[in-house]
Amino acid sequence: MRRFDFSPRPRLLIAVAAAALVLTGAGVARTPLASAATTGCRVDYAISAQWSGGFGANVTVTNLGDTVNGWRLTWNFVTGQSVTQAWNATVSQSGTAVVATNVSYNATIVSGGTAAFGFNGAWSGSNPVPTAFALNGTACTGSVTGTSGPSTSPSVPPTSSSPSASPSTPASRLPCDIYAAGGTPCVAAHSTVRALYAAYHGNLYQVRRSSDSTTRNIGVLTTGGAANASAQDSFCSGTSCVITVVYDQSGHGNDLAYQGTGGAGGSDTPASATSESLTVGGSKAYSLYINPKNSYWRNGSSSGVPTGSAPEGEYMVTSGTHVNSGCCFDYGNSETDRRADGAGAMDAIYFGTSCWFGGCSGSGPWVQADLEYGLYPGGSQSWNSNQRAFTSKFVTAMVKNNGTSRFAIKGSNAQSGSLTTLWDGALPSGYSPMKKQGAIVLGSGGDCCNGNTNQSLGTFYEGAIVSGYPSDATDNAVQANIVAAGYR
Repeated sequence: MRRFDFSPRPRLLIAVAAAALVLTGAGVARTPLASAATTGCRVDYAISAQWSGGFGANVTVTNLGDTVNGWRLTWNFVTGQSVTQAWNATVSQSGTAVVATNVSYNATIVSGGTAAFGFNGAWSGSNPVPTAFALNGTACTGSVTGTSGPSTSPSVPPTSSSPSASPSTPASRLPCDIYAAGGTPCVAAHSTVRALYAAYHGNLYQVRRSSDSTTRNIGVLTTGGAANASAQDSFCSGTSCVITVVYDQSGHGNDLAYQGTGGAGGSDTPASATSESLTVGGSKAYSLYINPKNSYWRNGSSSGVPTGSAPEGEYMVTSGTHVNSGCCFDYGNSETDRRADGAGAMDAIYFGTSCWFGGCSGSGPWVQADLEYGLYPGGSQSWNSNQRAFTSKFVTAMVKNNGTSRFAIKGSNAQSGSLTTLWDGALPSGYSPMKKQGAIVLGSGGDCCNGNTNQSLGTFYEGAIVSGYPSDATDNAVQANIVAAGYR
């Protein structure tokens, strides 16, 4: 898809302000001299990328007034633009009118705080930025309003009532922002170490401690930042903890629960939360350190995960030092019934030392494609001479599949360098079209672990599943971001 150069404006950014909602909720104790509740906000709308017929945008709402519990932002697309996919908000559209509402983890915006979300859209003719927003039904003007008593003042000093003309720089794009800008948005995004969207500030994963079986959600230190490992350290101090859920950052609800009693059901157990620590960008984090009998699963067939012959891409960051040949350390699309349902029922990344069809060169570990009924090193059951082992501490692994004729396998050191294309060509015989079912598996093969147990081991730091066939430029940009993340 050809991109257009809009120089000298590489980004189109407008900041507009919102204000003037007076809250008078029942049951709030008041005195004659108390201030009435005040509200106000600023909205930064940034077009992060634009191409023929499509665009990506990031929206940040800054609360200048009292705490908001539940928000609804509205605007109009006056030239016929439309929203096609969103993250970190629920976005709907009727005609030109667009409504974005909070999701569970960003419903509350404290005074001075922000809520951010992003979306992909379609356009034709022109794509101007919206000129007016409303927060919870009130027009955006950029000041703080509310009736104040003589002894109080607004909680935040008023700002200019005219729209701000000074642009602000959007946060650096993270993997799922990059995929979205390329027209292949994430439908599942998982990590125990960092946010995968620049605007994400929700939970990454859940831990459960053995001393009293209580759970704690572990989020990020800052919006778009690294995991809050200190929260886990404090909660798990003096006892042991396991990771019970890895949350989906994409907004599709594709959270991964362990395949066992109390989780997604099955015969496996959750992985230890403290087997391996690392640093990402200088911040401490913990990996999802999979051993045999640990695995995670989700039926995402009705929540955005591609099915049938729909195109799909996947990546993960794993480790070349914690591997074996057991079946099968996978991350990706799998069976909804957790049975081996035939060629093409899976489309997942495999990483490990298994030489499924024999004839391998060396001892691995290798990035291969688990398409069900086999781990494919390339386009056939014969060994692919372009394959190579990835033994570094941190490894990037990618698979993408257009669902009918072509797939690609790529890998790299996650700390430096560019991607190596291991295969880019025809699907194996018998796999066209693909018959993906739309479940997500992490740490095991597709016919596990409901009655049997995972035999593989591996390490998971981050990964995503995307809708569509990512371009090579998008793959390269994701790898560059992973390197820049600073895995150590």
